[in-house]
Amino acid sequence: MIIPENLNTAFENAFEKVSKVRFEMAPDIRLQFYAYYKQATSGDNFAHNRESNVISAFKFNAWMQLKGMPAKEAKKAYIELANNVLTKNKNQ
Repeated sequence: MIIPENLNTAFENAFEKVSKVRFEMAPDIRLQFYAYYKQATSGDNFAHNRESNVISAFKFNAWMQLKGMPAKEAKKAYIELANNVLTKNKNQ
């Protein structure tokens, strides 16, 4: 379990690691990362450009599905997903 004082640091570290990934990730996994990140950093302050493309619509929908999730929980979920994805790829 992550100590609350270290949550922001752990989240930032996980984000850096995921940002540097060079292997192909499934689109649904990338959407999960996006949604958890947006919920962790912006909360329920949804903003969507109605004239955007299909990819933007999928990203917005993934984020909207997390409506009401506290930032702390979104950060924990992001970290857990990052650990799972990075560990799985490391073992392959």
